[in-house]
Amino acid sequence: MPKYKFIVLSKPVEGREAEYNDWYQNVHLRDLIACGFKTAQRFRLAETVSDVKPAPYLAIYEAETDDPKALLEELTRRSSTGEMQISGALDLNVYAGMYQEFGSRVE
Repeated sequence: MPKYKFIVLSKPVEGREAEYNDWYQNVHLRDLIACGFKTAQRFRLAETVSDVKPAPYLAIYEAETDDPKALLEELTRRSSTGEMQISGALDLNVYAGMYQEFGSRVE
């Protein structure tokens, strides 16, 4: 089955970082696992190597599916019906993209 990484770059609303981090770690990651993702992990920006300032937080979700579009549609459905809580501490200007594994892993 094809393997995917769902990548999300996000940031909190100004002044609400603690609330954002609590919600993201303790609620949102589990919500995405319930949608069908296999794993979920967050990262915080430590250093940059360019002048472009990216979002300070990264989440990587792993999925194995024959239908990545259906997985994302389920995610959208749950968030639009209220089945998945979206915190007001999340700045809604996020980048999210599903990437299919491409090429072999080099170690």
